[in-house]
Amino acid sequence: MSTTIGQHADLQPGTDRGLTLRIIPVVAFSFVLYFSVGIPLAILPSYVHLRLGVSTFLAGLLISLQYIATFASRPRAGHLADTLGPKRTVMYGLGACAVSGGLVAAAWLLQHTLWLCLTSLVLSRFALGVGESMAGTGTIMWGIGRVGEEETARVISWNGVATYTGLAVGAPMGALLEPRWGLGAVGLLVLVMAVASLFCASRLAATVAHVGERIPLKKILMGVSPYGLALALGGMGFGVIGTFITLYFAHRGWSGAALSLTVYGVCFICVRLVFSGLINRYGGFAVAMASFAVETIGLVVLGRAGTPYHAFIGAGLTGSGFSLIFPSLGIEAGREFPISSRGTVLGIYSAFVDLSLFLIGPIAGAVIGGFGYPAVFFGAAFAVALALVGTIGLTMRKRAESLAA
Repeated sequence: MSTTIGQHADLQPGTDRGLTLRIIPVVAFSFVLYFSVGIPLAILPSYVHLRLGVSTFLAGLLISLQYIATFASRPRAGHLADTLGPKRTVMYGLGACAVSGGLVAAAWLLQHTLWLCLTSLVLSRFALGVGESMAGTGTIMWGIGRVGEEETARVISWNGVATYTGLAVGAPMGALLEPRWGLGAVGLLVLVMAVASLFCASRLAATVAHVGERIPLKKILMGVSPYGLALALGGMGFGVIGTFITLYFAHRGWSGAALSLTVYGVCFICVRLVFSGLINRYGGFAVAMASFAVETIGLVVLGRAGTPYHAFIGAGLTGSGFSLIFPSLGIEAGREFPISSRGTVLGIYSAFVDLSLFLIGPIAGAVIGGFGYPAVFFGAAFAVALALVGTIGLTMRKRAESLAA
């Protein structure tokens, strides 16, 4: 991938340490982005419902607006990364995060006028969703531009570590700040961090956007869809744990639901750090199939859990399994198209996760209402198993194409 002149001057080719040192400054923006995403998650639903007196349905819808905005803007974010370059795309995303933080602070100032407060919060969720798509897609493309196409798996893996670390730090930070200093402090923190990150991003060298054939969006969507659907089905496991594990523990009369989320996150990050090299060694399809199998087992263990400790094991297996699915299938999807359209491919591919997370709430809620909490984990396990079958089909198709070529 083309880069600005002299960009690799300080990189020792082939050294893991040198590559990592070039990746981390860029994926640090993903940490800021997902810190901004995580910090309101722990407080907005209760703030809107308990402080403002809005129904739980509308409180949940407010959270979901971010996923809608992210899903809708992913293709555009990828196109911008391909045409304007990843650096500018990341900066647009960080700017949107800053706007989101400012709107949250404004909502706090307007809390005595309900419709103005809610309007400000709605706009903040839309801004944050657009920021997530822009900065999230641009960061990966920027990192790849700094170290080369052959290190795509490494970049995506480090980006995932930054993402989940940001979420893990952001959520408790929001819960700590809001009761003491109010929602305005939360908004101001996001605003300040985003503006500081914008300054830092402006100081880093840009990578040059590729000049080449631009594949029509419809063609990219058709080509990416099989991989994206498998990713979306695999994301069901994360969705049900993130949304319903707390209620599941309360239903069973267990304590330690937060620990199960920690176990999930720690296992996810550790697998990303330790095993991401397996993708280059064995191929994306092989790693994805093994990952889907582990995730399926983890969700079944969760559904059959008789004690909190069994649930912790299930959450850990689920996190371990889901960890490498995004990079392994993402690399295979990217090989279908020229580098000049890689950002658009990544944007559309990532949108399937957004769609999955948006749909999991109402679907899983209906399943719980009809069949109970264990059924939602068994249902997610079935979805992941379908993803495994689909990935096997993709592997067989690729082998047939290779033999025919």
